[in-house]
Amino acid sequence: MSFSLDYLIQMLYTVPVLLIAFPVHELSHALTAKMLGDPTAKNMGRLTLNPFKHLDVLGTICLILFRFGWAKPVPINPYNFKNPRAGMAITALSGPLSNLVLGFISIVFMDLLGMGSYTNGTLFTILSIVYKLLYYSAWINISLCIFNLIPLPPLDGEKILGFFLPESAQAFFDRYAMYFQVVLMLLLFTPIITTPLSYMVTNIFNNLDSFVQTIFGLFIR
Repeated sequence: MSFSLDYLIQMLYTVPVLLIAFPVHELSHALTAKMLGDPTAKNMGRLTLNPFKHLDVLGTICLILFRFGWAKPVPINPYNFKNPRAGMAITALSGPLSNLVLGFISIVFMDLLGMGSYTNGTLFTILSIVYKLLYYSAWINISLCIFNLIPLPPLDGEKILGFFLPESAQAFFDRYAMYFQVVLMLLLFTPIITTPLSYMVTNIFNNLDSFVQTIFGLFIR
């Protein structure tokens, strides 16, 4: 019963975070593509923060179950870029970077909130909920950043890696993208992927948190 309650509480914090993290990630892809000359995502209504335009059912389920997942990929036409391979790589990188920035901002406000002293019962309860939301936001956004950098379809890392690979290798990834996605799904059921990813996410979270607290210690007395 306690496990079920803990799981329910976790979901209550996870869902609102996802409704921000996924749209920010995909909007970053769409906006970057548009700035580089490809209006495909904009023309298909993906240049938006509306979460329901970006949620991928399977990716969302994986994030809830395994703490690692993905959103619905933004449609990109690389031939609209002056340099298709560089344009794809930059567009792909913008998504994970946006989550890393969002995670860092969440840590900043989380630590600011944690520095306060609150005695009012109602205020303490409200701020505790906000603090936990920021905590989950930091973890989930950092997780999305790291997970999406894995160089396997359908993740952004594969498109970033494609910039450094010969075209024949990229064609291989494109041809067997569905099979790579199945492999990725299967790996999520094992510690082969989840253990090193969790280790990286934990270290990045702790290092960013330590950095923010150090800065606050210097300027806030």
